[in-house]
Amino acid sequence: MNYEDILEKLVNTNERIMIMTAENRAAIRNLPGKIGNRFIDTGITEMTLIGMASGLALRGRIPVAHALASFLTMRAFEFARTDVGIANLPVKLVGGFSGILSEANGPTHQAIEDVSIMRGIPNMKVFCPADEDDMVKCIEQVLLSESPYYIRYNNRKPEYTHSNEFSEGKAEVIENGRDINILTYGALFNEAYKAYKILKNSGYNTGLINMRTLKPVDENVIVDSLKNSLLTVCIEDHFLKGGLYSIIAETALKHNVMGKVFPFAFDEKWFKPALLNDVLEYEQLTPEAISEKIKNEFLKIKNNNGK
Repeated sequence: MNYEDILEKLVNTNERIMIMTAENRAAIRNLPGKIGNRFIDTGITEMTLIGMASGLALRGRIPVAHALASFLTMRAFEFARTDVGIANLPVKLVGGFSGILSEANGPTHQAIEDVSIMRGIPNMKVFCPADEDDMVKCIEQVLLSESPYYIRYNNRKPEYTHSNEFSEGKAEVIENGRDINILTYGALFNEAYKAYKILKNSGYNTGLINMRTLKPVDENVIVDSLKNSLLTVCIEDHFLKGGLYSIIAETALKHNVMGKVFPFAFDEKWFKPALLNDVLEYEQLTPEAISEKIKNEFLKIKNNNGK
């Protein structure tokens, strides 16, 4: 069952579900002809999309609204904040082509500050599935929540079979590592997973954690990693400020813990527009490049600890 199948099933079994879009049908191309008046396309009007979704939610519906992530989170920010977040309505905002998934699009279409923006909205929760398998296994529970959600749509083919057990604010722990723990979310999970395997095969005691929801976030896994591994690595297709790196810092301060953190993120620069594999190569986000940088950082720590 894929994302469209799940939406169709929910429409047919739950009269509250409405499917909406601002003329971005990539994820829902086959639905309009199947669900009739339960589908609404507002045209390229993200503010109208969110305003209309809020109105429907006030009348008991659960609107699932799709748009390009960059415009959904930035052009329509005030509507997401005021109409959805402050009002605490069960509107689901599904951002397409977020992060590196925008591929050849330039900075105007690159949503790499979206997590930072949306987690700052009162009541808004943030779900960032690792790939299509992770999204399909978790999405129904997210969509049926009575809370507002921002969802980073992700249809990358999986490299790993994810757990069926999903709970908001609970990370998926693939393994805990004593030497290195990799914390990640979203579209770079595949690269993080392959880097994790390279490191394990090289003799490093390495862990991998799929954060899944960044708001609420699993503070326990962050604290545990900072306390019990020599190096905590965070990998994200987001700006350094405001994403997982910032969340780790906030959590460390809140719980009064210290640890070495090594981030992979975009530091106040957008990525080079290209096809996905070329983006990963150019930005040194391939599993080989990631694992090599982690090895070097870990060896520096080991050498410093040995002095």
